[in-house]
Amino acid sequence: MALVALVTGGSRGLGRGCSIGLGEAGATVWVTGRTSEDGAGPVPLPGSVGSTVAAVDAAGGRGVARRCDHTDNAAVEALFAGLPPLDVLVNAVWGGYERFVGVGELSFGPFWEQPLSLWDDMQRGVRSAYVASALAARRMVERGRGLIVCISSEAANRFIPPAAYGVAHAAVDRMVADMARELEGTGVTAVALHPGLVRTENVLANAEHFDLSDSQSPELAGRVVAALAADPEVGRENGSVLGIAELAERYGIRDT
Repeated sequence: MALVALVTGGSRGLGRGCSIGLGEAGATVWVTGRTSEDGAGPVPLPGSVGSTVAAVDAAGGRGVARRCDHTDNAAVEALFAGLPPLDVLVNAVWGGYERFVGVGELSFGPFWEQPLSLWDDMQRGVRSAYVASALAARRMVERGRGLIVCISSEAANRFIPPAAYGVAHAAVDRMVADMARELEGTGVTAVALHPGLVRTENVLANAEHFDLSDSQSPELAGRVVAALAADPEVGRENGSVLGIAELAERYGIRDT
């Protein structure tokens, strides 16, 4: 039976890549984000839930687009009320990069030179992952199975500026570890994934600042998530922080 997945923050970046990778595995993928149509979003980058769903369909899956602001609890609860039983949740909502794509004042300086709003922007992904995970777990625990994946970063373990970025990812990793403790014995598994440098729309728009020679495609993360979801022993990873490159090697997955 085909997997049913929800990918939050699926308009672009790793959320889009995870949606497409799950689509390649034949999954039905519900894709959420704030951008319903290309060119109509809060940042001047390509991507929307509509175009991601079209890519999921083209990859062999079935995509379902839903516009959703994951900072709005009522909107997220309404989203979950309309979902079928879920096998996989991928939390890929993130924020705080807007200034790097032509929105607002751009600064690469230390934390005291950053706008104070950067803290709340960076924490948006943590909060969104918590809310979606709680709502998904209510359904998954009742069914006795499910996989919750939180996209995180190596910034949780080492300095990658700005300071608020590392703090937010450390929070994601700790949240996964603690959720996993409470999920023990339920049949539901929670993991955090650390990608390498990923060729997202934002990275490519600022390619002069990066060495892309050892970078990953966004779709690699999706192929790894699909492999985890298909692994009958995935429960052994409950609470783990896993590297996408290492998982790709373990499962014999090639990048695009």
